[in-house]
Amino acid sequence: MPKILSILLCCLTLISLSLFVLVTPSFSDELDDITKQIGELTDSLNKSVQATKPLESQLTSMTSQINSIKGHVGRIDSDIVEKKIEIEKGYQSLEEKERLFNQTVRAYYIKTYFDSPLLALLSATDASDVTKNLAYQRAKTNQDKAIITNIALALTDLERKESELKDEQKRLITIKASLDQQSTKLNEVVLSAKSFQKEVSGKLAALSQKQQEIVNTKSGSFTATIGDSDQADDNNASIKGFRDSAPSGSFAMFAFGAHTHRKGMSQYGAFGRAKEGKSFSDILQKYYGKTPVSKDTGGTIKVSGNGEIDFEGRYLLGIAEMPSSWPKEALKAQAVAARTYAYRYKTEGKEICTNEACQVFNSGKADNPPQAWREAVDETRGQVIEDVVTYYSSTTGGYLSTSGWDTTDNAGGSNFSERAYEKLAGSPWFYKAWYTKAYSVSSDKCGRTSPWLNSSEMADIINAYYTLNGGGSGEETGRVTPVTTSCWGGSPFSHEELRSVSEKYGGGISSVTSVETYFGDGSTNEVVFQTNKGEKRLNGATFKTSFNLRAPGYISIPQNGFAFFKVEKK
Repeated sequence: MPKILSILLCCLTLISLSLFVLVTPSFSDELDDITKQIGELTDSLNKSVQATKPLESQLTSMTSQINSIKGHVGRIDSDIVEKKIEIEKGYQSLEEKERLFNQTVRAYYIKTYFDSPLLALLSATDASDVTKNLAYQRAKTNQDKAIITNIALALTDLERKESELKDEQKRLITIKASLDQQSTKLNEVVLSAKSFQKEVSGKLAALSQKQQEIVNTKSGSFTATIGDSDQADDNNASIKGFRDSAPSGSFAMFAFGAHTHRKGMSQYGAFGRAKEGKSFSDILQKYYGKTPVSKDTGGTIKVSGNGEIDFEGRYLLGIAEMPSSWPKEALKAQAVAARTYAYRYKTEGKEICTNEACQVFNSGKADNPPQAWREAVDETRGQVIEDVVTYYSSTTGGYLSTSGWDTTDNAGGSNFSERAYEKLAGSPWFYKAWYTKAYSVSSDKCGRTSPWLNSSEMADIINAYYTLNGGGSGEETGRVTPVTTSCWGGSPFSHEELRSVSEKYGGGISSVTSVETYFGDGSTNEVVFQTNKGEKRLNGATFKTSFNLRAPGYISIPQNGFAFFKVEKK
């Protein structure tokens, strides 16, 4: 039969296949695409393995990619099973067609012998019969040819498809093995990366008790309000003092706001809004999202160290939280905020403290309240804000977590400080560098006369960042504390020692030439330094913690729970 097939296929290659078609799609294109993806995946995986700090997002993406490829391979595998069944059915069908094929070939050769034109001519009774016999013979011969050709081509097609299918199965076996290998390798990388990330994230959490004490102290753990008199500014801690007096090449960390929870009302913001002509109701609406309503606020309140005193006629008159020289609408907004804050204590029968932990009450002021403050209390008598705890603080840095940007257009942007109400009101703490132990300018300074840092000190803090966050050992990170042991104690690395230790974690910085600070909504997102080791991009919040742990003396970014600062260079 092979010889017959060979002869027929050579003779009848132009006869169309019309009686039997079995379609088995090839997966070559899909497998080529998968092979390409595996190559790309392998490259990404190798880069991830080599990275000192693999990104979780990259690993998640790679895992998803492998799962997607596996799913694709699984679908192709299922299709191959189905096509194998179709091919088997095709062969079963051909068993009957093979019998027909043999009969047809035999009949065809007999017909070509006996159904000659000469016999048709001799057997015919007239010319019409000759024509009919010849036409019949030709049609029957063509039909036989078609049957033979279709069956031969179908058999050949099945053999070709079966061969291709075997090749694809071999490729799939190779791909599956490759995917299993990649999955195993990726799992190792994921476990390693997660272990590394866990170690890094736990670095600061696992700080020694002494280090945590330093961070807590420098980050500020209390909220300051203005009090009953304006506070004096410290020229050395101002941007003007820095630009006028700091040596060339100096650096300083300027905080937007400092000792604040950034909730509720900014007192200097209220001052700025009142100067702009806003009413106390407008001010309260901005900071608390509501305007006041009238309540019966008669009766007494329990005040620590003072017993029960009249709520409106004495307690509120003694609130010492805002200078009476300030605009009246700001004073009225303060009166409503203070009344609302204390009203909860009053209605619940609880005792309220008299310091900044609650709100400052001064008995001497209650005895002889300034006229402006008395009027602010009297003119807002009974007015409170419902369902809101009326927090307030002196200066929030132009942004509040409860109401967003505190600017003339309620927007941020690179020049937000020029539009901030606190700056327009002249807050001495809106943009300030800090180097004193406590809020007061006269508090201990640990021998420093300014918050300025030279290039070497700035480089040292960057090295601290890399040691703390780049995988430094417990023994190494434990010595990242201020070099000023006179006020902090401990056994800190010297600048040279820390530079050497940090080298293997991405540090090794000895000089800093420039810096850029990038902001988000009320936060410092990134600080970018140009150094002798090239560009260094540091996370804002992590840098703040590292800075507070290593900066000499009491130099700090005193913000608890957020990081909103700018690094200045002269």
